[in-house]
Amino acid sequence: MSDVVPPTPPVDRYGRRSAGLSRGARVAIGVALAVAVALTAWLALAQYQRSPVTADVVSFRVTSAEEIEIDFQVSMPPGTTAVCTVGALSPSFAQVGSLQVPVGPSTKATARYTVTVRTTQKADAAVIDRCISG
Repeated sequence: MSDVVPPTPPVDRYGRRSAGLSRGARVAIGVALAVAVALTAWLALAQYQRSPVTADVVSFRVTSAEEIEIDFQVSMPPGTTAVCTVGALSPSFAQVGSLQVPVGPSTKATARYTVTVRTTQKADAAVIDRCISG
């Protein structure tokens, strides 16, 4: 029998551990992360200033197969106005009714509204599609 010696793996491939990232690479990654966080914050602030209106459905009542009554609240700077698009959804999440509702101005930051939306079939959910300050 012949003695077969397995090949020796290259030392630089398996024998040494990498020293890790250089100091310059770590600084560059840190700077890139800081820029990304600052850019994200700036974009969020710019979006809020463009449309500082938020709205939420508080409750809803199905009054018939053709109507749903929706209570919702809108938060925006006092004295401003907006137009909110309120929608009604079927059990399969299809939109079965929609209404544009002018809101404001109000002396409070958050005001509550109630509207009746006509539907093409029985709805079982209500949503605020959007509110645009105007």
